[in-house]
Amino acid sequence: MSSQDIPEENLPAEQDAHVAVADEKHPFADPGLPPHEHRIQDIDERAARRSERMVAMLFTASMLATVGFIASYVAIPHDKSIFVFPIGHLNALNFALGLTLGAALFCIGAGAVHWARTLMSDVEVADERHPIAAEPEVKAKVMADFKQGAKESALGRRKLIRNTMFGALALFPLSGVVLLRDLGPLPGTKLRHTLWSKGKLLVNMNTDEPLRPSDVAVGSLTFAKPEGLEEHDHDFQNEIAKAALMIVRIQPADIKDKRELEWSHEGIVAYSKICTHVGCPISLYEQQTHHVLCPCHQSTFDLSDGARVIFGPAGHALPQLRIGVNDEGYLEALGDFEEPVGPAFWERG
Repeated sequence: MSSQDIPEENLPAEQDAHVAVADEKHPFADPGLPPHEHRIQDIDERAARRSERMVAMLFTASMLATVGFIASYVAIPHDKSIFVFPIGHLNALNFALGLTLGAALFCIGAGAVHWARTLMSDVEVADERHPIAAEPEVKAKVMADFKQGAKESALGRRKLIRNTMFGALALFPLSGVVLLRDLGPLPGTKLRHTLWSKGKLLVNMNTDEPLRPSDVAVGSLTFAKPEGLEEHDHDFQNEIAKAALMIVRIQPADIKDKRELEWSHEGIVAYSKICTHVGCPISLYEQQTHHVLCPCHQSTFDLSDGARVIFGPAGHALPQLRIGVNDEGYLEALGDFEEPVGPAFWERG
């Protein structure tokens, strides 16, 4: 159907185009705007209804995708993987979240574009440039144009589009709200406990063998992990980030802190390897002073005096693990750390 098939009185009103002619002040004539061509939706209400339903369908699809985002976040395990051809193996949760969030955004955008291209007015309007400081007449014209645009958008008349658009825009932010769940108290007491417990052997990180007192020489630095924690475990990184130990042997006469001496074995002391500033692993030891240094921000701790902070931004001393020797002569933990390891956190008290 074309505009020639529609009675003249049914066609949308044309705007008069002002065409300037060349003169001495304006040597180039203004060609004016080309004749306006009506869209099928402008002259056929059935076509307009089809476009309206298409826009509503896109907004509804956005709502469904947002619901799918929330359902995926709640239902899919974070460690599940799937195979997607031709990409390969992917994390199922990340794939589902990306797919649903992208679909929700795309459908809102596609619906808005289709609405603007098929149902909103497409009449081209030429307007003269004006100073930045608008005159009262210009302000009045802007408000009139705004009201005219609102009327031409048919937002009030196309209730299906309006309601589904509002539904899509209102539901979509729930995706971000659901993500805030991880900011709540979900970790529980996980930050306060490690894998260390009474009877757990101290295992050398390099040899993967239990440590005996004779394996730790005076002035040496040895790193240890809890018995049973293996590198191939799926939660190895999370657990070693809390349970990693520094084992140092100091002459008992050089230990200044009374509790440190009581919690040691023949001068062998065990301290958390995790810096109390931002959680970097401590790896530098100075034998003569018994100081350990964090390489990230140079926080320095005195292992002969309760691992107190003597320099740098760390806020508190390194936690000490109480150790002893079992019946077979191996070093073992006599419990867990009595305070959380690593940096301070707001729930710590």
